[in-house]
Amino acid sequence: MYLKAFTHLRLLLTFLASVTIVACTQLNQQKSSSKSTSLTQWVDPYIGTSFHGHVFMGANVPFGAVQLGPTNMSHGWDWCSGYHYSDSTIVGFAHTHLSGTGIGDLGDILVMPTTGDVTLVRGSLKNPNSGYYSLFSHAEEKAKPGYYSVKLKRYNIQAELTATERVGMHQYTFPQADQASIIFDLKEGIGWDTPTETFIEQLNDSTIAGYRFSKGWANDQRVYFTAVFSKPIQKFESYQVYDTASTTPTPAKKGTRIKGITRFKTKAGEKVLVKVGISPVSAENALANIKAEVPHWNFDQVVREADLAWNKELQKVEIEALDEAQMRTFYTALYHSMIAPSIFNDHNGDYRGTDKKVYPKANFTNLTTFSLWDTYRAAHPLYTILQTNRVNDMVNSMLAIYQQQGKLPVWHLMGNETNTMVGYSGVPVVADALLKGFDGFDKNLAYEAMKATAMGNEFGLKKVKELGFIPADDEVESVAKGLEYAISDGAIAMVAKKLGKEEDYQYFSKRAQNYQNYFDKQTRFMRGRISQNSWRTPFDPFKSEHRKDDYAEGNSWQYTWLVPQDVEGLVRLMGGEKRFAYKLDSLFTAQGDMGEGASNDITGLIGQYAHGNEPSHHITYLYPYVGQPWKTAEKVRHIIHTMYSDKPDGIIGNEDVGQMSSWYILSTLGFYQVHPSNGAFVFGSPAVKKATLHLPNGKTLEISAPKNSRENIYIRRVTLNGKPLTKSYITHKELMQGGKLDFDMGNQPSPTWGVAKESWPTSQLAE
Repeated sequence: MYLKAFTHLRLLLTFLASVTIVACTQLNQQKSSSKSTSLTQWVDPYIGTSFHGHVFMGANVPFGAVQLGPTNMSHGWDWCSGYHYSDSTIVGFAHTHLSGTGIGDLGDILVMPTTGDVTLVRGSLKNPNSGYYSLFSHAEEKAKPGYYSVKLKRYNIQAELTATERVGMHQYTFPQADQASIIFDLKEGIGWDTPTETFIEQLNDSTIAGYRFSKGWANDQRVYFTAVFSKPIQKFESYQVYDTASTTPTPAKKGTRIKGITRFKTKAGEKVLVKVGISPVSAENALANIKAEVPHWNFDQVVREADLAWNKELQKVEIEALDEAQMRTFYTALYHSMIAPSIFNDHNGDYRGTDKKVYPKANFTNLTTFSLWDTYRAAHPLYTILQTNRVNDMVNSMLAIYQQQGKLPVWHLMGNETNTMVGYSGVPVVADALLKGFDGFDKNLAYEAMKATAMGNEFGLKKVKELGFIPADDEVESVAKGLEYAISDGAIAMVAKKLGKEEDYQYFSKRAQNYQNYFDKQTRFMRGRISQNSWRTPFDPFKSEHRKDDYAEGNSWQYTWLVPQDVEGLVRLMGGEKRFAYKLDSLFTAQGDMGEGASNDITGLIGQYAHGNEPSHHITYLYPYVGQPWKTAEKVRHIIHTMYSDKPDGIIGNEDVGQMSSWYILSTLGFYQVHPSNGAFVFGSPAVKKATLHLPNGKTLEISAPKNSRENIYIRRVTLNGKPLTKSYITHKELMQGGKLDFDMGNQPSPTWGVAKESWPTSQLAE
């Protein structure tokens, strides 16, 4: 009897255990599925808000025109985005921000909810009652893709923000107050920004509209807006508009510092919503943007739709990470790569060009915020893999800019050419798209734009055409300019060859070799030269003087390697593979003082390699050109694990509008495009066990490295769809065909893989 009972009990326990196992398995599958379908959970917008990351904090959607987020009271270099993790003040919530730049601008159409008597200025830290700013705590702040909220301590107001492409939606939960207010401040901006003309008018009992013109980094910026309130203004106690340019605010609709304030009574917990549409064209278009994108008052629905928009983009890459910290770091990097270029047209297609003319109903999505000196290196090559539907819009936007200003964009911001940084870095972006087969733009116009840009006379180009180099006593940053021009000229040569323009091919191929004119064979460094027979002296390869020397945010140690268009030629120039490799090794160990005048952008130093600034980004991938791919693996893994993290200071330098993050994304996947226009992605060291790329063309690329770990960093063997790859790169064409890319990883370098001379990534177009 006892045995029978025990048998029944054992069967029952076995059955219950099996049910438990099945239930746990289903739960784990659900969790796994949840992770794969809800990747926004791994994005932490705080990453990069500390140290010198300068990233945007707030609510937006991928590539959206609206970046709606808080603006701190503090000014300065680390507040270029308007927000820094170290701060505890908020002056309001603006609808435009930059992400990761080294110059501050924008911060347009600032909105601030308040209670009680307030003065219509931001105020000062020494006297909290001198203005309307509020303190806040990170403990009462929440940020995720498409959503931001914070408690304004001074007013006990819960502020919540979300956004669509062209509309910012505010939801403010007020306490009981006899005098609550919502302020629209058209004076306040970020960084260099200064208002030149501002205007607000009331259109009806729930709508105000106006514009804000300003100058700063963008010299003539124009933002129009319309704001619709959920609570009719006629039920408010008052709505007033002031010009605060003078000591005493005076009633006015137009001026340089117009501010509108709506005062009303609130019950405890009462929510007041505001929809703010922006436009580069008109307030009428801003209102039309609201009607097209947010025709309702369901705040939570907009939050959900923003989350879905981000998930759609993040799901293009699903990774099996080494740990959760890597998941957060990777998906936040992917998120940061899609903040810009940002939309710069209305829902109906209208946009304002560089020439300030309105172009109605364009047949492409016009974009702005092109940080090309940074992004041509990694962000745009990444877009040619994951954002193929947007590449044509980017190129068409750049070609429209060419038609309006006579050259391709250098650093374009809100319909303005800022001419920031050196070179004409729009050229390699357009060339790369054309050479990779993108066909949603006029190829003849693209070639015309590239050639016309290169044949200009500004910024030392006249001397390039005459002498083959820029005399150091003619132009500041002459070496940086000359090397960047040579990179772009190499891209033009490749396009000319593809289009059958032999004479142009020969001409620009020769110009692509101009880097040799800056190489001093005696010191074996790139340096400024005065003439054909003399160099600038004295010469110190370590020293850097920001905007005063021959380099741009760097020194000779860093710029000596800036020849991605002809690495083989640089190897020969340095005296062969052994000397090249020895010099490259020295870069990562050389110790020297860059001087007090060095740029703040030179961060992330390994010896003299500076990962925090873009001219260094390709350098770790040069070792395969001399048959030493294991050194690339060592350097890349070190950077991935020490210069990126899931903490607020997790980006080692300025994010630079997606470039720092794009380097991390590509390198984590295991490759990087050294030559900006030849389509060859050089292998490094994949840092995840598995990555599945759901390509926009409908195909899937599975990257597998099952033996991957912190120790197993070396590629020992690579196969593509089961066939061994002996070359040390993979082409864009091969990537976009999908399939399976397998890496056999180990803790010791392979004596055979990637060392053969024929495995070099060619500087010509990789077919």
